[in-house]
Amino acid sequence: MVEKAKLWTREELILAFNLYLKLPFGKLDAKTREVQELALIIGRTAGAVSMRLNNFAACDPFHQQRGIIGLVGGKKQCQPIWDEFSKNKESLIFESEQILAEKQHQTLETKYIDLLTDIGDLKGETKIKAVKTRVNQNVFRQIVIANYSCKCAITGIDIPELLFASHIIPWAKNENERLNPENGICLSSLYDAAFDRGLIAINERYEIIFSSDLKKKNKESYFDKYFAGLENCSLIMPKKYLPKKEFLQFHIDEIFAKRNH
Repeated sequence: MVEKAKLWTREELILAFNLYLKLPFGKLDAKTREVQELALIIGRTAGAVSMRLNNFAACDPFHQQRGIIGLVGGKKQCQPIWDEFSKNKESLIFESEQILAEKQHQTLETKYIDLLTDIGDLKGETKIKAVKTRVNQNVFRQIVIANYSCKCAITGIDIPELLFASHIIPWAKNENERLNPENGICLSSLYDAAFDRGLIAINERYEIIFSSDLKKKNKESYFDKYFAGLENCSLIMPKKYLPKKEFLQFHIDEIFAKRNH
């Protein structure tokens, strides 16, 4: 008698979804290192994990809009996880990281010790909130950098240590969109700072625009080296989640325009 396949638990589905968000486009197959690592953690085959990742691809509105069906066989199990993420991204992402750390026989505090060194004196709910924020910000960075194939969307720089997940709508301005991949652009450090401070912006055609403050520096040698030639150039587009045009307009209206007021 053939043994009946073991049903996936909610925890396993959440971990597969966590990985789906972090993997670059086209890396959902069983040969991908991260897929193999998750398979070992949850006691499944890499092929089984790959199938679940492709089930989540079938739930992904991005692929649905492109007319790509994906693997629909296990979609019914995966859709509730996707819907939960859509309604409360912060809670599900944090829960997924808690589960992953536990499966790796760690605590979040030990796994993310480099991110949490300055909050050791915090206590109770204040500390829990700080840990959640740092962990979720780290996951957001992984998601956005994967979405841009680990390259700066302006320069193409592909050194991970120099890359930032730049929020279009700042973290503090909109809780619901903090972890939305469409609210992030992968930028190297100089351009992350310029975007964050409204020196540059991205218009609805995904072109780079300069502030008047930046244009005033066009006689400086550093302008020729780091900015000349970029104005009105198009972003290097991500593989999956495009920056949402409403978010780009918010940045222009609330950050860029005020810089140019």
